[in-house]
Amino acid sequence: MRRSEVLAEESVLCLQKALMNLREIWEVIGIPEDQRLQRTEVVKKHIKDLLDMMIAEEESLKERLIKSIANCQKELATLCRELRVEPFQEEGEPTILQLEKDLRTQVELMRKQKKERKRELKLLQEQDQELCEVLCVPHYDIDGDAVPSVEELSQFRQHLAALRGTKASRREEFVNLKRQIILCMEELDHTPDTSFERDVVCEDEDAFCLSLENIETLQKLLQQLEMQKSQNEAVCEGLRAQIQELWDRLQIPAAEREPLAMVMTGSKAKVKKALQSEVDRLEELKKQNMKTVIDAIRVELAKYWDQCFYSQEQRRAFAVYSDEDYTETLLQLHDAEIVRLKNYYELHKELFEGVRKWEESWRLFLDFERKASDPSRFTNRGGNLLKEEKQRARLQKTLPKLEEELKAQIEMWEQEHSKAFVVNGQKFMEYVAEQWEMYRLEKERAKQERQLKNKKQTETEMLYGSAPRTPNKRRGLLPTTPGKVRKLNTTIVSNATANSSIRPAFGGTVYHSPVSRHPPSGSKPVLTSTHSGRKKARAALHGADKENLELNGSLLSARAFKGLQI
Repeated sequence: MRRSEVLAEESVLCLQKALMNLREIWEVIGIPEDQRLQRTEVVKKHIKDLLDMMIAEEESLKERLIKSIANCQKELATLCRELRVEPFQEEGEPTILQLEKDLRTQVELMRKQKKERKRELKLLQEQDQELCEVLCVPHYDIDGDAVPSVEELSQFRQHLAALRGTKASRREEFVNLKRQIILCMEELDHTPDTSFERDVVCEDEDAFCLSLENIETLQKLLQQLEMQKSQNEAVCEGLRAQIQELWDRLQIPAAEREPLAMVMTGSKAKVKKALQSEVDRLEELKKQNMKTVIDAIRVELAKYWDQCFYSQEQRRAFAVYSDEDYTETLLQLHDAEIVRLKNYYELHKELFEGVRKWEESWRLFLDFERKASDPSRFTNRGGNLLKEEKQRARLQKTLPKLEEELKAQIEMWEQEHSKAFVVNGQKFMEYVAEQWEMYRLEKERAKQERQLKNKKQTETEMLYGSAPRTPNKRRGLLPTTPGKVRKLNTTIVSNATANSSIRPAFGGTVYHSPVSRHPPSGSKPVLTSTHSGRKKARAALHGADKENLELNGSLLSARAFKGLQI
């Protein structure tokens, strides 16, 4: 049983007890029955009115609760629709009081969520307005009166984060561009003359609109200033080069050059003005020293002719080179020619350097070949012979390779320019072939001279006998006793026969032993010892072998290079 029912029964008992006490009192007092009835009616009425009042109050509470439930349900439905959430569903079958309480609590919670979303939306809109004003972009499209959903607020926050990133990057670019623009303006001595330039240079950085249009305008402004700066630098460099050239031609002393040391760098307007003033001064001085200037240009011309491998015919083509009428026209012709030669050399510098490298290698090759045919090189000490042989072997590999590279470059150049590449008035590859041919002819001539010299020496020794030689301890010759009596010519036959069969190891002329001859002015026969005959044959053999060894080594080298030059 519920406690409320127990209390109700107790209330009935209390009422009955009270009525019994009233009746006892009335009995003691002696109140008549009719009055007792009246009094009981009054008690009944009081109790009934009290209960009716209480019932009415409870009914009113019930009505209020039902009305509150209806209002909460209506408001809750609206809030769920605005907040874009699922409608509230009460679990089970609650009482009126519990349902009203739950609905009221849910309404308060949703009101709070709505308030928070509206407040965050307002804050985001304020940030969006600030960023849009700085970046000059349209505002984020969102309804400010409606309650935003969670997804909409998340997208709005992401949009603002992207705008902040854009602002940071544009601001960094703006600061960088502004710094470069200020540096260029200082370099050019340029004062901001437009409202945009003044806004960039003079106004506060936070007040500048970081729109794409303004950034592009800044980039264009920087490009214009950099172009002006580059033009000024080019002009100043040209003036400096002209000044240096005039200084050298006019032989200006260092003491006069020193005051201009400060303006030999930079490209500001005052530097450009000072350089132009110096050029004007030097040009005037050049007119006053025409002969000195033209002679200096001719020295420079000769240097470029050598660097460009000009032939004498090409040099004579510049007819005014020897003209001694030193006029302004003659100076202009020389200036034009030196400019043309400089451009020609710079355009083909790589080829000229390659030709020069080949000539140096060729001279070194000829020097090694000359040393290779020198017998005295075997007596050198300190490892020089080994070093020379290594350098010679290295050169034998690099020289043909260099010729092939130059040949390919020259063929490409000739196809591109539709004309022949000449060195000293001759096609370079023809010049190379001619050098190899001259080298071959010189080797042949030297070979023939050595053969002729050896032949004459042999004939002389065969006629008159060999001259005594100082023994060389490097050769393995048997010692001879000069005090022995020479034998007669009759003992030579066997030795001569034996020596006559000896031939050089590498080919050559066969030398026979001499026979007895009458002396030119006497009747006595010439006495020839066996030792002298052996010496003559051995000397002839040694000379022939040595000659053929040297010739064979030289010819092998020449053949190797000759085969690679094609």
